[in-house]
Parts: sequence; structure tokens; C-alpha cells
Amino acid sequence: MLSPVIFVFGLMVGSFLNVVIVRLATGESPLGSRSRCPRCRQTIAWYDNIPLVSFVLLGRRCRRCRAPIAWQYPLVELATGAVFALLFWRFGLTLDAFILAVFSCFLIIIFVYDWRHSLILDVVTVPAMAVAVVGNLLRGFTWSDLLLGAVIGGGFFAAQFLVSRGRWIGGGDIRLGSLMGLMLGLQQLLVAGLLAYVVGAAAALPLLVSGRKQLASPMPFGTFLTAATFITFLCGPPLLSWYLQFIA
Repeated sequence: MLSPVIFVFGLMVGSFLNVVIVRLATGESPLGSRSRCPRCRQTIAWYDNIPLVSFVLLGRRCRRCRAPIAWQYPLVELATGAVFALLFWRFGLTLDAFILAVFSCFLIIIFVYDWRHSLILDVVTVPAMAVAVVGNLLRGFTWSDLLLGAVIGGGFFAAQFLVSRGRWIGGGDIRLGSLMGLMLGLQQLLVAGLLAYVVGAAAALPLLVSGRKQLASPMPFGTFLTAATFITFLCGPPLLSWYLQFIA
């Protein structure tokens, strides 16, 4: 019975995350003013700002200037609603579910911003690190597990950055690696890292075969890292057990 309520709440949170993502790019404060059309700059009325519903009723266009509304808005809302519903389905109405939902909000922002701008912002990852430390200490993680996860997660990508002289990954990936370690702990970090490379390879292969991408083409790897982190939230322990049995 609670799943639809959690989903709708996630839609509303996703609407706010859209504001954060857009205003990170423009330099505006997410809390500074009401939402406006990026073309005509007119304030959007509340009835034109209902998650998913307004997008459909408006025919994907601004009521005033008829400029098209980006697909990012409903997709982020839908994704956030689905993420919240999955977490509360997996963990119930627990502290774990609430904290992982907060973590996921940061991951969604990083995912979309890296996808659109090929950039992982410190203004997102650094506060997320602080939230991850507090949240996981409340969940019963130890300081040593969190610190080892952060050092190994960041160190792994820092080594790649140094070896490639910044050609393979950017500095933002280093901070994201540390954030993953703080969100997951050491053991689950290994699962997420393996998943990210598997998913990244699966996504890149069709693009390489079709000629749409070259081996030297940049890829927003933060999107794969964030997606892998969320998957690990949901099913990290069974994936780790399966992997250990597989290599045993």
C-alpha cells in the first residue's frame, strides 16, 4: 500500500533534483526562486509544475512561449520515483532505506550532470561525502571500513589519472571513487567497481562497433559508476557472494 505513496514522493523529490541539476549549470541557487521557463523566463505556475502530469498535459511545451520541455524533466522524476520505490520495497520503512534514498539523490544529480556536461562537480561530491560518513555511521559502519573504502576508491582512480596523465579519467572521477567507498564500504565498493566496468563495456561496445564512438572518444564514466553504486545498494551482498563462489 505504501509503494505508490513512496513513488509519488520520489516524483516530487525528482522535480527538485531537476532544479538542482539545471541551476548547477547556470550558477543559480536551487532555493533562490521559483522555476522558470529557460526560454521566455516566465515563472512556471504550480499547476504546470506537477511531476510527470504537467509534462503530458502541456504536450511537452511551455504554456506561454511553446518552447519544448526537455525530456530530462520527466525522466529524472520517473527515475527518482522508481529508485525510492525500489529502496523501500527492498528494505521497508527503515533507516537504511531512508539513508540510501538520500545517497541516491546525490547519485542521480551526478549521473545526469555527467551525462549532459561530462563533468563531476566537487560542489556535489564533497557535501555527499560528509552525508555518506554520517549516514553510514548511523547504519553501523565502522570508521575503518569507510576510510579504507574512500582511500581505495579514490586511489584506484587517482592511479589511472596519473598513469594516463588525465586522458582516461578526470579529477572528478577520483572524488567520485572516494564517495563510492564512503557510501558502500570496502567490500561493496569492489562489487560496484566491477559492475561499473562491465556495464561501461556493454554500453560502449555497440557504439564502437557502429562507428559512433572511437576508442579515444571520451565517455561519461561517472554515469556508470553511479548506476553501479545504486545497483550495489539493492543487491550488493548476493552479488558479492556469487562472485566469491564463482572464483573459488
